[in-house]
Amino acid sequence: MKCFSNEIKGVIFDVDGVLLDSLEIWTDLGARYLISIGKSPEDDLADILFSMSMEQGAEYLKENYDIDSSAKEIVTGLRNMLRDFYFYEVKAKPGADQLLQAISDAGISITAATSSPREHIERALERNGLLGYIGRMFTNSEVGKSKHFPDIYNAAAAEMHTAPEETAVFEDSLYALKTAAAAGYHTVGVADCKGEPDQDGLKEAADIYISELCEAAELFRRDC
Repeated sequence: MKCFSNEIKGVIFDVDGVLLDSLEIWTDLGARYLISIGKSPEDDLADILFSMSMEQGAEYLKENYDIDSSAKEIVTGLRNMLRDFYFYEVKAKPGADQLLQAISDAGISITAATSSPREHIERALERNGLLGYIGRMFTNSEVGKSKHFPDIYNAAAAEMHTAPEETAVFEDSLYALKTAAAAGYHTVGVADCKGEPDQDGLKEAADIYISELCEAAELFRRDC
C-alpha cells in the first residue's frame, strides 16, 4: 500500500462512518422513536424518511402513525434519542484508535470535519478515547456551508498550516470525497456498509480505498 508519511503533514477526518460506527442511527432513528412509543414501523420507513428533514419526518410520523404529540414534540423526541445515541451508545469504528495513534506517532497533525452537532461528536469521541488525538474539530453548521463546498476542509487545513497537497482527507461519502479531491486534497475512501450506496464510485474516486481502518495505519509508517 502507498505510504503517506513523507508527503502528508496533516490529516482531516470525517467522523460519522469513518471514526465512529454511527451511520445506523440516521437510518434507524424514525423506527427507534416509533418503537419507543409502542408503534410498529413500516419496513421501508428508512427509505421514506431518507430525503426528509427532521421536521418533515416528524410530520410524516404524526400523520401516518396517529401520534397524539405535536410535530414539534416529535422533533424534540427524535433529537433527544439522537443525542443519547452519541452520548451513551455509539462505538468507535474498529481500528480507529490504532490509526490515530499511528498518525500521531508520525508527527502528523489531525483535525476533524463533521456534519453532525459538535456536542454529540465530542462526547462520543471522548467516551471512546479518541478526542485527545484531534487538534481541532470543524462542523458544517459553524463553517456555514455543507461538504458540497471545500470550506470545511480549507478551514481544517489552515488550522494545521498545511496546503491541500500536504493534506489527506478521510471520507465515507462519495460527494464529500469528490469535493475534497476537486480542491486538491489527497483522499482516502472509507467503506461502510451502512453508508455510501455507491461503493464502486467511492473506490474509483478515492486515491486510496480501505475497507478497514487498521489497513490505513500502514500509510503513515515512519520507515516508508
